[in-house]
Amino acid sequence: MWDQKINFKKKNIVLFVYVIILSLIGPIIFWVSNKENTNVVKINKSDRTVSNNNILEKIGNREPINLQGRFSLGEKILVSADTNPQKQAGAIAFANGDYSTAHTQFLSSLQVQGNDPEALIYANNAIAALQKNELRIGVSVPIGGNLNVAKEILRGVAQAQHEINKSGGVNGRFIKVQIANDDNNPELAKQIASEFVQDKKIVAVVGHNDSNSSMAAAPIYHQGGLVMITPTSSAKNLTQIGDHIFRATSSTRGLADQLAEYAVNAARKTNIAICADSTSRVSTSFKEEFTWAVYEHGGKIVSTQCDFSATDFNAFDIPSKAVSDGADALLLAPSVVQINQAIEVARANKGRLSLFGNHSTNTYAVLQQGQSDVNGMVSVVAWYPDQKSANSPFVQEAVKLWGGSGNWRTAMAYDATKVLIASFRSGSTNRHEVQKVMANPYFAANGATDEIKFMPSGDRNMKGTLVRVQPGKKSGTGYDFVAIENQR
Repeated sequence: MWDQKINFKKKNIVLFVYVIILSLIGPIIFWVSNKENTNVVKINKSDRTVSNNNILEKIGNREPINLQGRFSLGEKILVSADTNPQKQAGAIAFANGDYSTAHTQFLSSLQVQGNDPEALIYANNAIAALQKNELRIGVSVPIGGNLNVAKEILRGVAQAQHEINKSGGVNGRFIKVQIANDDNNPELAKQIASEFVQDKKIVAVVGHNDSNSSMAAAPIYHQGGLVMITPTSSAKNLTQIGDHIFRATSSTRGLADQLAEYAVNAARKTNIAICADSTSRVSTSFKEEFTWAVYEHGGKIVSTQCDFSATDFNAFDIPSKAVSDGADALLLAPSVVQINQAIEVARANKGRLSLFGNHSTNTYAVLQQGQSDVNGMVSVVAWYPDQKSANSPFVQEAVKLWGGSGNWRTAMAYDATKVLIASFRSGSTNRHEVQKVMANPYFAANGATDEIKFMPSGDRNMKGTLVRVQPGKKSGTGYDFVAIENQR
Protein backbone atom coordinates (compact mmCIF):
# COMPACT_ATOMS: atom_id res chain seq x y z
CA MET A 1 0.00 0.00 0.00
CA TRP A 2 2.81 2.39 0.97
CA ASP A 3 4.63 1.61 -2.30
CA GLN A 4 1.46 2.39 -4.29
CA LYS A 5 1.14 5.78 -2.57
CA ILE A 6 4.75 6.63 -3.39
CA ASN A 7 4.23 5.66 -7.06
CA PHE A 8 1.08 7.74 -7.20
CA LYS A 9 2.91 10.78 -5.80
CA LYS A 10 5.76 10.30 -8.28
CA LYS A 11 3.29 10.20 -11.20
CA ASN A 12 1.64 13.40 -9.99
CA ILE A 13 5.00 15.16 -9.69
CA VAL A 14 6.03 14.07 -13.23
CA LEU A 15 2.69 15.24 -14.63
CA PHE A 16 3.02 18.57 -12.83
CA VAL A 17 6.55 19.15 -14.20
CA TYR A 18 5.38 18.19 -17.72
CA VAL A 19 2.56 20.76 -17.60
CA ILE A 20 4.95 23.48 -16.37
CA ILE A 21 7.40 22.76 -19.23
CA LEU A 22 4.62 22.92 -21.86
CA SER A 23 3.35 26.21 -20.46
CA LEU A 24 6.84 27.69 -20.81
CA ILE A 25 7.87 26.43 -24.26
CA GLY A 26 4.42 26.47 -25.93
CA PRO A 27 4.40 30.24 -26.58
CA ILE A 28 7.98 30.04 -27.84
CA ILE A 29 7.07 27.35 -30.39
CA PHE A 30 4.05 29.38 -31.50
CA TRP A 31 6.18 32.54 -31.91
CA VAL A 32 8.87 30.74 -33.91
CA SER A 33 6.27 29.09 -36.13
CA ASN A 34 4.60 32.39 -36.90
CA LYS A 35 7.91 34.10 -37.51
CA GLU A 36 8.92 31.49 -40.10
CA ASN A 37 5.58 31.81 -41.86
CA THR A 38 5.84 35.59 -42.13
CA ASN A 39 9.21 35.28 -43.86
CA VAL A 40 7.78 33.47 -46.88
CA VAL A 41 6.57 36.58 -48.73
CA LYS A 42 6.30 39.85 -46.88
CA ILE A 43 4.99 42.93 -48.70
CA ASN A 44 6.09 46.27 -47.40
CA LYS A 45 3.51 48.69 -48.77
CA SER A 46 5.42 51.78 -47.72
CA ASP A 47 8.29 51.21 -50.17
CA ARG A 48 6.37 48.73 -52.39
CA THR A 49 9.03 46.07 -52.21
CA VAL A 50 8.70 42.39 -51.50
CA SER A 51 11.23 40.78 -49.20
CA ASN A 52 11.72 37.02 -49.13
CA ASN A 53 14.37 35.77 -46.72
CA ASN A 54 14.18 32.27 -48.08
CA ILE A 55 13.48 31.52 -51.74
CA LEU A 56 11.99 28.19 -50.76
CA GLU A 57 8.24 28.56 -50.59
CA LYS A 58 5.81 25.81 -49.71
CA ILE A 59 3.01 24.96 -52.11
CA GLY A 60 0.14 23.61 -50.03
CA ASN A 61 1.49 20.86 -47.79
CA ARG A 62 4.19 19.74 -50.20
CA GLU A 63 7.89 20.08 -49.69
CA PRO A 64 9.52 23.42 -50.59
CA ILE A 65 10.69 23.92 -54.19
CA ASN A 66 14.18 25.24 -54.84
CA LEU A 67 13.72 28.15 -57.22
CA GLN A 68 17.43 28.59 -57.93
CA GLY A 69 17.32 25.90 -60.61
CA ARG A 70 14.55 27.82 -62.40
CA PHE A 71 16.50 31.03 -63.08
CA SER A 72 19.44 31.69 -65.36
CA LEU A 73 21.35 34.56 -66.93
CA GLY A 74 23.61 32.08 -68.70
CA GLU A 75 25.21 30.18 -65.83
CA LYS A 76 22.92 27.19 -66.31
CA ILE A 77 21.00 25.66 -69.20
CA LEU A 78 17.23 25.63 -68.68
CA VAL A 79 16.26 24.22 -72.10
CA SER A 80 18.05 20.89 -71.71
CA ALA A 81 16.58 19.61 -74.99
CA ASP A 82 18.91 22.04 -76.82
CA THR A 83 22.09 21.11 -74.98
CA ASN A 84 25.35 20.59 -76.85
CA PRO A 85 29.04 20.69 -75.80
CA GLN A 86 29.50 24.30 -76.90
CA LYS A 87 26.46 25.49 -75.00
CA GLN A 88 27.58 23.60 -71.90
CA ALA A 89 31.04 25.17 -72.16
CA GLY A 90 29.40 28.58 -72.46
CA ALA A 91 27.34 28.03 -69.31
CA ILE A 92 30.41 26.90 -67.35
CA ALA A 93 32.41 29.93 -68.50
CA PHE A 94 29.51 32.27 -67.66
CA ALA A 95 29.20 30.77 -64.18
CA ASN A 96 32.94 31.35 -63.66
CA GLY A 97 32.74 34.97 -64.78
CA ASP A 98 34.66 34.36 -68.02
CA TYR A 99 32.18 36.24 -70.19
CA SER A 100 34.42 36.49 -73.24
CA THR A 101 34.72 32.70 -73.48
CA ALA A 102 31.03 32.33 -72.68
CA HIS A 103 30.12 34.63 -75.55
CA THR A 104 32.31 32.70 -77.97
CA GLN A 105 30.92 29.34 -76.89
CA PHE A 106 27.28 30.44 -77.08
CA LEU A 107 27.89 31.74 -80.60
CA SER A 108 29.49 28.40 -81.46
CA SER A 109 26.41 26.66 -80.09
CA LEU A 110 24.24 28.74 -82.41
CA GLN A 111 26.31 27.47 -85.35
CA VAL A 112 25.21 23.97 -84.34
CA GLN A 113 21.60 24.86 -83.53
CA GLY A 114 20.73 28.19 -85.03
CA ASN A 115 17.14 28.53 -83.83
CA ASP A 116 17.94 28.17 -80.12
CA PRO A 117 16.75 31.41 -78.45
CA GLU A 118 18.26 30.53 -75.08
CA ALA A 119 21.77 30.47 -76.53
CA LEU A 120 21.25 33.83 -78.28
CA ILE A 121 19.97 35.42 -75.07
CA TYR A 122 22.97 34.13 -73.12
CA ALA A 123 25.39 35.33 -75.79
CA ASN A 124 23.89 38.81 -75.51
CA ASN A 125 23.98 38.59 -71.71
CA ALA A 126 27.70 37.85 -71.91
CA ILE A 127 28.21 41.00 -73.99
CA ALA A 128 26.22 43.01 -71.43
CA ALA A 129 28.37 41.57 -68.63
CA LEU A 130 31.56 42.51 -70.48
CA GLN A 131 30.33 46.06 -71.01
CA LYS A 132 29.46 46.35 -67.29
CA ASN A 133 26.62 48.71 -68.17
CA GLU A 134 23.31 46.89 -68.29
CA LEU A 135 19.55 47.16 -68.01
CA ARG A 136 18.12 43.87 -66.78
CA ILE A 137 14.67 42.45 -67.52
CA GLY A 138 13.09 39.14 -66.58
CA VAL A 139 11.12 36.75 -68.76
CA SER A 140 9.06 33.88 -67.41
CA VAL A 141 8.14 31.02 -69.76
CA PRO A 142 6.78 27.45 -69.40
CA ILE A 143 9.91 25.47 -70.28
CA GLY A 144 8.72 22.48 -68.25
CA GLY A 145 5.06 22.95 -69.13
CA ASN A 146 5.06 23.55 -72.89
CA LEU A 147 8.55 23.67 -74.38
CA ASN A 148 7.49 24.72 -77.89
CA VAL A 149 5.49 27.66 -76.55
CA ALA A 150 8.35 28.65 -74.25
CA LYS A 151 10.81 28.71 -77.15
CA GLU A 152 8.40 30.69 -79.33
CA ILE A 153 8.22 33.40 -76.64
CA LEU A 154 11.97 33.33 -76.00
CA ARG A 155 12.62 33.84 -79.72
CA GLY A 156 10.71 37.10 -79.65
CA VAL A 157 12.58 38.33 -76.57
CA ALA A 158 15.93 37.20 -77.97
CA GLN A 159 15.34 38.91 -81.31
CA ALA A 160 14.50 42.25 -79.69
CA GLN A 161 17.46 41.98 -77.29
CA HIS A 162 19.88 41.06 -80.07
CA GLU A 163 18.61 43.87 -82.27
CA ILE A 164 19.22 46.58 -79.66
CA ASN A 165 22.47 45.20 -78.24
CA LYS A 166 24.19 44.86 -81.61
CA SER A 167 23.36 48.53 -82.25
CA GLY A 168 25.12 49.61 -79.05
CA GLY A 169 22.36 49.18 -76.50
CA VAL A 170 19.93 51.73 -75.09
CA ASN A 171 21.80 54.97 -74.56
CA GLY A 172 24.95 52.85 -74.20
CA ARG A 173 23.38 50.36 -71.77
CA PHE A 174 22.99 46.75 -72.90
CA ILE A 175 19.92 44.62 -72.29
CA LYS A 176 20.45 41.58 -70.07
CA VAL A 177 17.66 39.00 -69.81
CA GLN A 178 17.11 36.67 -66.88
CA ILE A 179 15.08 33.62 -67.92
CA ALA A 180 12.75 31.89 -65.46
CA ASN A 181 10.87 28.62 -65.90
CA ASP A 182 7.35 28.67 -64.41
CA ASP A 183 5.98 25.50 -66.09
CA ASN A 184 2.67 27.35 -66.65
CA ASN A 185 2.03 26.61 -62.96
CA PRO A 186 0.25 29.49 -61.14
CA GLU A 187 1.89 28.70 -57.78
CA LEU A 188 5.35 28.68 -59.35
CA ALA A 189 4.49 31.87 -61.22
CA LYS A 190 3.74 33.59 -57.91
CA GLN A 191 7.06 32.50 -56.43
CA ILE A 192 8.96 33.62 -59.52
CA ALA A 193 7.16 36.97 -59.42
CA SER A 194 8.26 37.40 -55.78
CA GLU A 195 11.86 36.68 -56.75
CA PHE A 196 11.76 39.17 -59.62
CA VAL A 197 10.28 41.81 -57.33
CA GLN A 198 12.93 41.17 -54.70
CA ASP A 199 15.79 41.44 -57.23
CA LYS A 200 16.31 45.20 -57.52
CA LYS A 201 18.35 44.74 -60.72
CA ILE A 202 15.20 43.65 -62.57
CA VAL A 203 13.60 46.75 -64.09
CA ALA A 204 10.60 45.05 -65.78
CA VAL A 205 9.27 41.59 -66.65
CA VAL A 206 7.98 39.96 -69.84
CA GLY A 207 5.51 37.25 -68.82
CA HIS A 208 3.70 35.08 -68.15
CA ASN A 209 2.33 32.75 -70.85
CA ASP A 210 -0.86 31.11 -69.60
CA SER A 211 -3.54 33.45 -68.25
CA ASN A 212 -3.92 31.43 -65.04
CA SER A 213 -0.25 32.06 -64.26
CA SER A 214 -0.45 35.74 -65.20
CA MET A 215 -3.56 36.28 -63.05
CA ALA A 216 -1.84 34.60 -60.10
CA ALA A 217 1.39 36.60 -60.42
CA ALA A 218 -0.04 40.01 -61.36
CA PRO A 219 -0.94 41.16 -57.80
CA ILE A 220 2.63 40.50 -56.67
CA TYR A 221 4.10 42.59 -59.48
CA HIS A 222 1.64 45.41 -58.87
CA GLN A 223 2.20 45.48 -55.12
CA GLY A 224 5.95 45.31 -55.66
CA GLY A 225 5.91 48.21 -58.13
CA LEU A 226 7.35 46.13 -61.00
CA VAL A 227 5.90 46.31 -64.52
CA MET A 228 4.69 43.00 -65.95
CA ILE A 229 3.82 42.92 -69.65
CA THR A 230 2.40 39.63 -70.83
CA PRO A 231 2.99 38.64 -74.45
CA THR A 232 0.28 35.98 -74.61
CA SER A 233 -2.28 36.15 -71.77
CA SER A 234 -5.61 37.45 -73.07
CA ALA A 235 -8.03 36.68 -70.20
CA LYS A 236 -10.32 39.57 -69.38
CA ASN A 237 -9.81 41.52 -66.14
CA LEU A 238 -6.06 40.78 -66.09
CA THR A 239 -4.99 44.39 -66.59
CA GLN A 240 -7.56 45.55 -64.02
CA ILE A 241 -5.44 44.00 -61.27
CA GLY A 242 -3.21 47.07 -61.18
CA ASP A 243 -1.56 49.87 -63.13
CA HIS A 244 1.71 47.91 -63.42
CA ILE A 245 0.06 45.20 -65.55
CA PHE A 246 0.14 45.52 -69.35
CA ARG A 247 -0.76 43.29 -72.26
CA ALA A 248 1.14 43.11 -75.57
CA THR A 249 -1.44 40.83 -77.18
CA SER A 250 -5.13 41.32 -77.92
CA SER A 251 -7.68 40.72 -75.19
CA THR A 252 -10.19 37.89 -75.55
CA ARG A 253 -12.93 40.41 -76.34
CA GLY A 254 -11.27 41.63 -79.54
CA LEU A 255 -10.24 38.14 -80.65
CA ALA A 256 -13.58 36.49 -79.90
CA ASP A 257 -15.61 39.20 -81.65
CA GLN A 258 -13.47 38.94 -84.77
CA LEU A 259 -13.89 35.16 -84.95
CA ALA A 260 -17.63 35.30 -84.19
CA GLU A 261 -18.22 37.86 -86.93
CA TYR A 262 -16.41 35.65 -89.43
CA ALA A 263 -18.23 32.48 -88.32
CA VAL A 264 -21.72 34.00 -88.54
CA ASN A 265 -21.42 36.47 -91.42
CA ALA A 266 -18.72 34.99 -93.68
CA ALA A 267 -18.93 31.25 -93.00
CA ARG A 268 -22.74 31.40 -92.49
CA LYS A 269 -22.63 29.20 -89.38
CA THR A 270 -25.39 30.29 -87.03
CA ASN A 271 -25.72 27.40 -84.57
CA ILE A 272 -22.42 26.91 -82.80
CA ALA A 273 -21.43 24.52 -80.00
CA ILE A 274 -18.51 25.37 -77.72
CA CYS A 275 -15.84 23.23 -76.07
CA ALA A 276 -13.91 25.07 -73.35
CA ASP A 277 -11.90 24.43 -70.17
CA SER A 278 -13.71 25.49 -66.99
CA THR A 279 -10.42 25.60 -65.04
CA SER A 280 -8.75 28.08 -67.40
CA ARG A 281 -9.25 31.85 -67.19
CA VAL A 282 -8.40 32.41 -70.86
CA SER A 283 -10.67 29.58 -72.03
CA THR A 284 -13.68 30.68 -70.00
CA SER A 285 -13.08 34.31 -71.00
CA PHE A 286 -13.02 33.39 -74.67
CA LYS A 287 -16.18 31.31 -74.32
CA GLU A 288 -18.05 34.16 -72.64
CA GLU A 289 -16.93 36.82 -75.11
CA PHE A 290 -17.55 34.56 -78.13
CA THR A 291 -21.05 33.73 -76.89
CA TRP A 292 -22.01 37.41 -76.59
CA ALA A 293 -20.48 38.19 -79.98
CA VAL A 294 -22.27 35.33 -81.76
CA TYR A 295 -25.65 36.58 -80.54
CA GLU A 296 -24.78 40.16 -81.45
CA HIS A 297 -24.01 39.05 -85.02
CA GLY A 298 -27.27 37.13 -85.34
CA GLY A 299 -26.24 33.57 -84.47
CA LYS A 300 -26.83 31.45 -81.40
CA ILE A 301 -24.98 29.01 -79.13
CA VAL A 302 -26.42 25.50 -78.80
CA SER A 303 -26.68 23.84 -75.40
CA THR A 304 -24.09 21.06 -75.91
CA GLN A 305 -21.99 20.59 -72.76
CA CYS A 306 -18.27 20.20 -73.46
CA ASP A 307 -15.70 20.83 -70.72
CA PHE A 308 -12.13 19.73 -71.47
CA SER A 309 -11.34 19.46 -67.76
CA ALA A 310 -14.46 17.49 -66.75
CA THR A 311 -13.81 14.13 -65.10
CA ASP A 312 -16.28 12.48 -67.48
CA PHE A 313 -14.90 14.21 -70.61
CA ASN A 314 -15.40 11.96 -73.64
CA ALA A 315 -14.18 13.43 -76.93
CA PHE A 316 -15.88 10.73 -79.03
CA ASP A 317 -19.41 11.66 -77.91
CA ILE A 318 -19.21 15.43 -78.27
CA PRO A 319 -19.57 15.96 -82.06
CA SER A 320 -22.53 13.55 -82.23
CA LYS A 321 -24.24 15.32 -79.33
CA ALA A 322 -23.60 18.72 -80.94
CA VAL A 323 -25.13 17.56 -84.23
CA SER A 324 -28.12 16.19 -82.31
CA ASP A 325 -28.50 19.58 -80.62
CA GLY A 326 -28.70 21.28 -84.03
CA ALA A 327 -25.16 22.64 -84.29
CA ASP A 328 -23.60 23.36 -87.66
CA ALA A 329 -20.21 24.38 -86.22
CA LEU A 330 -18.00 23.75 -83.19
CA LEU A 331 -15.65 26.16 -81.43
CA LEU A 332 -12.61 24.57 -79.77
CA ALA A 333 -11.40 26.97 -77.08
CA PRO A 334 -8.85 25.09 -74.96
CA SER A 335 -6.16 26.52 -72.75
CA VAL A 336 -2.63 25.86 -73.96
CA VAL A 337 -2.43 22.87 -71.57
CA GLN A 338 -5.59 21.23 -72.98
CA ILE A 339 -4.58 21.13 -76.65
CA ASN A 340 -4.62 17.33 -76.81
CA GLN A 341 -8.26 17.16 -75.72
CA ALA A 342 -9.20 19.65 -78.44
CA ILE A 343 -7.40 17.53 -81.03
CA GLU A 344 -9.28 14.46 -79.83
CA VAL A 345 -12.61 16.23 -80.41
CA ALA A 346 -11.48 17.27 -83.90
CA ARG A 347 -10.63 13.64 -84.69
CA ALA A 348 -14.01 12.46 -83.46
CA ASN A 349 -15.76 15.12 -85.56
CA LYS A 350 -14.91 13.42 -88.88
CA GLY A 351 -15.76 16.58 -90.81
CA ARG A 352 -19.39 16.74 -89.66
CA LEU A 353 -19.14 20.20 -88.10
CA SER A 354 -17.17 23.21 -89.28
CA LEU A 355 -14.38 23.85 -86.81
CA PHE A 356 -13.29 27.15 -85.30
CA GLY A 357 -10.52 27.67 -82.78
CA ASN A 358 -9.32 30.23 -80.27
CA HIS A 359 -5.72 31.50 -80.30
CA SER A 360 -4.50 28.59 -78.15
CA THR A 361 -5.14 26.21 -81.07
CA ASN A 362 -2.47 27.98 -83.11
CA THR A 363 0.26 25.49 -82.20
CA TYR A 364 2.54 23.07 -83.99
CA ALA A 365 0.89 20.19 -82.11
CA VAL A 366 -2.47 20.92 -83.74
CA LEU A 367 -0.92 20.59 -87.19
CA GLN A 368 1.26 17.60 -86.34
CA GLN A 369 -1.38 15.56 -84.51
CA GLY A 370 -4.58 16.92 -86.05
CA GLN A 371 -3.63 16.49 -89.72
CA SER A 372 -6.69 16.12 -91.96
CA ASP A 373 -9.04 16.24 -88.96
CA VAL A 374 -8.27 19.95 -88.46
CA ASN A 375 -8.05 20.79 -92.18
CA GLY A 376 -10.18 23.88 -92.82
CA MET A 377 -10.37 24.95 -89.15
CA VAL A 378 -10.39 28.75 -88.80
CA SER A 379 -8.72 30.30 -85.76
CA VAL A 380 -8.03 33.84 -84.60
CA VAL A 381 -4.60 34.97 -83.38
CA ALA A 382 -3.07 38.26 -82.34
CA TRP A 383 -0.74 38.30 -85.35
CA TYR A 384 0.26 36.11 -88.26
CA PRO A 385 2.59 36.79 -91.19
CA ASP A 386 0.71 37.81 -94.30
CA GLN A 387 1.56 39.48 -97.58
CA LYS A 388 1.70 42.92 -95.96
CA SER A 389 4.19 41.85 -93.28
CA ALA A 390 6.40 39.63 -95.46
CA ASN A 391 8.88 42.45 -96.09
CA SER A 392 8.82 43.91 -92.58
CA PRO A 393 12.17 44.17 -90.74
CA PHE A 394 10.81 41.88 -88.01
CA VAL A 395 9.90 39.06 -90.39
CA GLN A 396 13.11 39.38 -92.40
CA GLU A 397 15.25 39.25 -89.25
CA ALA A 398 13.21 36.35 -87.85
CA VAL A 399 13.87 34.35 -91.01
CA LYS A 400 17.62 35.01 -90.63
CA LEU A 401 17.71 34.07 -86.95
CA TRP A 402 15.18 31.25 -86.72
CA GLY A 403 14.67 30.02 -90.26
CA GLY A 404 11.07 31.21 -90.37
CA SER A 405 8.84 34.21 -89.72
CA GLY A 406 7.57 32.86 -86.41
CA ASN A 407 4.04 32.90 -85.05
CA TRP A 408 1.98 35.29 -82.95
CA ARG A 409 3.68 34.32 -79.67
CA THR A 410 7.10 35.22 -81.08
CA ALA A 411 5.77 38.49 -82.49
CA MET A 412 3.99 39.50 -79.27
CA ALA A 413 7.04 38.64 -77.12
CA TYR A 414 9.12 40.76 -79.49
CA ASP A 415 6.61 43.60 -79.13
CA ALA A 416 6.57 43.29 -75.32
CA THR A 417 10.36 43.58 -75.23
CA LYS A 418 10.35 46.45 -77.71
CA VAL A 419 7.90 48.32 -75.47
CA LEU A 420 10.31 48.05 -72.55
CA ILE A 421 13.24 49.12 -74.73
CA ALA A 422 11.25 52.15 -75.93
CA SER A 423 10.54 53.14 -72.33
CA PHE A 424 14.25 52.79 -71.50
CA ARG A 425 15.17 54.92 -74.49
CA SER A 426 13.00 57.73 -73.17
CA GLY A 427 15.26 57.86 -70.13
CA SER A 428 13.39 55.61 -67.72
CA THR A 429 15.89 53.34 -66.00
CA ASN A 430 14.04 52.39 -62.84
CA ARG A 431 10.77 50.61 -62.11
CA HIS A 432 8.73 53.67 -61.27
CA GLU A 433 9.82 55.54 -64.40
CA VAL A 434 9.11 52.56 -66.67
CA GLN A 435 5.52 52.33 -65.42
CA LYS A 436 5.05 56.08 -65.72
CA VAL A 437 6.25 56.15 -69.33
CA MET A 438 4.16 53.14 -70.42
CA ALA A 439 1.01 54.54 -68.77
CA ASN A 440 1.36 57.84 -70.64
CA PRO A 441 -1.55 58.03 -73.13
CA TYR A 442 0.82 59.34 -75.81
CA PHE A 443 3.33 56.50 -75.44
CA ALA A 444 3.94 54.41 -78.57
CA ALA A 445 6.57 51.94 -79.75
CA ASN A 446 7.34 50.27 -83.06
CA GLY A 447 6.38 46.58 -83.04
CA ALA A 448 6.64 43.57 -85.31
CA THR A 449 4.42 45.14 -87.93
CA ASP A 450 2.31 47.84 -86.29
CA GLU A 451 2.70 50.65 -83.82
CA ILE A 452 2.11 49.56 -80.22
CA LYS A 453 -0.27 51.67 -78.16
CA PHE A 454 -2.03 50.97 -74.90
CA MET A 455 -5.52 51.87 -73.77
CA PRO A 456 -5.92 53.39 -70.27
CA SER A 457 -6.64 49.88 -68.96
CA GLY A 458 -3.17 48.65 -69.98
CA ASP A 459 -4.65 46.53 -72.78
CA ARG A 460 -3.16 46.86 -76.23
CA ASN A 461 -5.22 48.57 -78.89
CA MET A 462 -5.11 46.08 -81.76
CA LYS A 463 -7.09 43.63 -83.86
CA GLY A 464 -6.25 40.00 -84.54
CA THR A 465 -5.77 37.91 -87.67
CA LEU A 466 -7.82 34.99 -88.93
CA VAL A 467 -5.94 31.88 -90.06
CA ARG A 468 -7.05 28.64 -91.69
CA VAL A 469 -5.46 25.19 -91.58
CA GLN A 470 -4.76 23.86 -95.05
CA PRO A 471 -2.29 21.51 -96.78
CA GLY A 472 1.19 23.03 -97.02
CA LYS A 473 4.91 22.43 -96.68
CA LYS A 474 6.18 25.22 -94.41
CA SER A 475 5.62 23.51 -91.04
CA GLY A 476 6.90 20.10 -92.13
CA THR A 477 3.69 18.42 -90.94
CA GLY A 478 1.88 18.46 -94.28
CA TYR A 479 -0.40 21.25 -93.06
CA ASP A 480 0.07 24.95 -92.39
CA PHE A 481 -1.74 27.88 -90.83
CA VAL A 482 -2.38 30.44 -93.55
CA ALA A 483 -3.74 33.94 -93.03
CA ILE A 484 -7.18 34.08 -94.62
CA GLU A 485 -6.48 37.39 -96.32
CA ASN A 486 -3.62 35.66 -98.17
CA GLN A 487 -6.18 33.48 -99.91
CA ARG A 488 -8.26 36.30 -101.41
